Amino acid sequence: MKIADETLQLLDEHLLNTQQLGFSPFKAAFELRIQEWDDKLRLTQRVVDEWIECQKQWMYLEPIFNSEDISRQLPFEAKKYGTMERIWRRIMGTAAACPKIMVTCPDSRLLDSLVEAIHLLEIVARGLSEYMEVKRIRFPRLFFLSDDELLEILSQSRNPRAVQPHLRKCFENIAKVTFEPDLKITEMHSSEGEIVELKYKFYPTANVEQWLLLLEDTMRHTIRLTLVAGLEELYQLPRNQWVLRWPGQVVIAGSQLAWTAGVEEAITEYRMDEFFEQMLQQLDSLRALVKGELTFFQREVLCALIVIEVHARDVTNTLVDENVRNVNDFQWTCQLRYYQMVREMIPLEEGESTEIYQDEDHLDTSAYYRQFSQNTCDVRALNSVFTYQNEYLGNSGRLVITPLTDRCYLTLMCAMHLRFGGAPAGPAGTGKTETTKDLAKALAVQCVVFNCSDQLDFMAMGKFFKGLAASGAWACFDEFNRIDIEVLSVVAQQVVTIQKAQIARQERFIFEGCELPLKMSCSVFITMNPGYAGRTELPDNLKALFRPIAMMVPDYALIAEISLFSYGFYEAKILAGKITTTFRLSSEQLSSQDHYDFGMRAVKTVILVAGNLIRQMPDGDERQIVLRALRDVNVPKFLADDLLLFNGIISDLFPRVEIPVVDYGIMEQSIRNILVKRGYDELYTFIFKIIQLYETTVVRHGLMLVGPAGSGKTKCYEVLRDALTAIKGKLAPDGFPFTPVHTYVVNPKSITMGQLYGEFDLQTHEWTDGILSSLVRAGIAVEDMDKRWYIFDGPVDAVWIENMNTVVENSLYQSLTL
Repeated sequence: MKIADETLQLLDEHLLNTQQLGFSPFKAAFELRIQEWDDKLRLTQRVVDEWIECQKQWMYLEPIFNSEDISRQLPFEAKKYGTMERIWRRIMGTAAACPKIMVTCPDSRLLDSLVEAIHLLEIVARGLSEYMEVKRIRFPRLFFLSDDELLEILSQSRNPRAVQPHLRKCFENIAKVTFEPDLKITEMHSSEGEIVELKYKFYPTANVEQWLLLLEDTMRHTIRLTLVAGLEELYQLPRNQWVLRWPGQVVIAGSQLAWTAGVEEAITEYRMDEFFEQMLQQLDSLRALVKGELTFFQREVLCALIVIEVHARDVTNTLVDENVRNVNDFQWTCQLRYYQMVREMIPLEEGESTEIYQDEDHLDTSAYYRQFSQNTCDVRALNSVFTYQNEYLGNSGRLVITPLTDRCYLTLMCAMHLRFGGAPAGPAGTGKTETTKDLAKALAVQCVVFNCSDQLDFMAMGKFFKGLAASGAWACFDEFNRIDIEVLSVVAQQVVTIQKAQIARQERFIFEGCELPLKMSCSVFITMNPGYAGRTELPDNLKALFRPIAMMVPDYALIAEISLFSYGFYEAKILAGKITTTFRLSSEQLSSQDHYDFGMRAVKTVILVAGNLIRQMPDGDERQIVLRALRDVNVPKFLADDLLLFNGIISDLFPRVEIPVVDYGIMEQSIRNILVKRGYDELYTFIFKIIQLYETTVVRHGLMLVGPAGSGKTKCYEVLRDALTAIKGKLAPDGFPFTPVHTYVVNPKSITMGQLYGEFDLQTHEWTDGILSSLVRAGIAVEDMDKRWYIFDGPVDAVWIENMNTVVENSLYQSLTL
């Protein structure tokens, strides 16, 4: 049922006018009629309100209880829902027979029926909520799913494959699992495409929360056993062979275990100089290896490993310079160290089977647990000791570790040891969130990043905290001080409840009236940018729960050096200095423009482009490659006067270095053909700007065309679109074929946010896609390699562009906020 807004507005106006008539001094002759009309209108309004509320709840519950699985698992609620369904259908039948509001609605019996239906729906909704709470407590990672996502899983409990789309939210990096034809689960896949075979295969025939819990345990034991096996082989094979044979997580953790053992052995035997030379040789061989013929996954593993190994080299160099002679020296104990701990094995009883027995309602994992190795890995820093949690991390990259990162690691580790949270604070782009996430990777623990807003309430936060405490995960609340002060006061009480239970080492504790299991590995971290307007000052009782860390300025030069080194650059230190000096001089000498950016993101973009270029030209001149990356990334955005200054800066920093001219012959000729066809002049400056636009689309997936009206912004992309489409299939300079381009133009200021992104209709409980979301969905559904450009032709306004942050940055997804 849909009641037009105009109808509801008209009803309100009639009520207001009737009330005004009731105050008239001339009402005596009409008082009875006025009262009757007023009663009729009020009854109509109440019926309409109850009807809309009933419809909201019915539309939410109807698809749920149409599922046989849910009805079977909730027989009492299903019976109540059936009673309500009959009442509802009778009401809707009446409305269908006579759809006029003022004829159907003023009926007290109809009101009673609606009130009864709502009462039944509330009973059903309460039972459903309690049912989901039970499921979440049995497998706490389900707290990180919305109610709709959890119900989607539960309504298809007989189809284990229905869980696949939601695994990424339950695990750090399990994107999907492999189901055999008989539904046996045999492998886990990361979001990058890495595949790891599970050590113990099983059938998901138990309830969904039970086999997901079994998947979690199997994941942990698979990583633990694979790490043990990988470490054994590390000492039997040449390093360059070993790093290509094992999953990325095992390669990095195994290397850190080997480094810790090697350093302590070298300190004890007084041969740190010799060990340092070995590390330099290993790094040189890895750098040579990364420039060779490798698969995508092997290259990603090596890049992440080199980042970690460079930090290990620097720490080892510091130990040599400080002449460390004792493994208890502060210079060594303050580092993140990895130790393989072998505890007592628990053998299987004689004749005990290793199979996993399970049926519809029971899962016997006793034998399953007894067969696992008891080897564990401990991570230490000063007096802090944490068990490596064996969460599958996939083949993800690692953060460049600078002295600032080291200090942050040490502060967070000590805070967790004392059962406090951590609170990195500083300007945007200093690495607050990334450092917290990377420490979670170092400890192999799930880290859930939550972007805070002033719309959050304490109930949503409480649900989140339940999941953290019971699953042992970490939470990083980004921009925590955006939450309202009233909510922050309640959050402080929620956090202190968890921290007190951890200090008391309770296995179970009471959280907001609910008894939960408690995992000691759980921690809460918050990041803040105090300089932003509209931020809340944290209450004192909340500040006391978090250890503050100031993160003001990242070390651009060191980050650039290590990143270049990981891509295989031999002159990484010199080239990193040239990159950072270029940006520093540009920020000082060039004019100030809103679209200029010389910060960390610009540095990372140049490094990424340089890394891609050296893969295409492994034997190329490194200075030419970096110079070309600097020009490709920056030249298109500069004004004419600033371009002269920028060229002067890079010519001083890269003397006598000439960039080979990129041959765009095919594309340039196509551009000229399109210009002639459209009747435009073949101006070199315009053609050059079109080629710059093409180069920018290669390195960035979000960009802006900036300039005054009539400067050719629209014609620039239109000509490029037609030129690329005309030469589809022909090879570009990077070796890949040109692909056709489709453009979709939207004026974002001519429509509402709901029309642009989509909106949720509270009456019909339906989501309606907006123009942009419809276009993007349609583009994704087409299975071809064509490019699709979504163009916002209008002024950039924070009202609409803020929702695009996740798209134009590195996440590549769009959050449609309801």
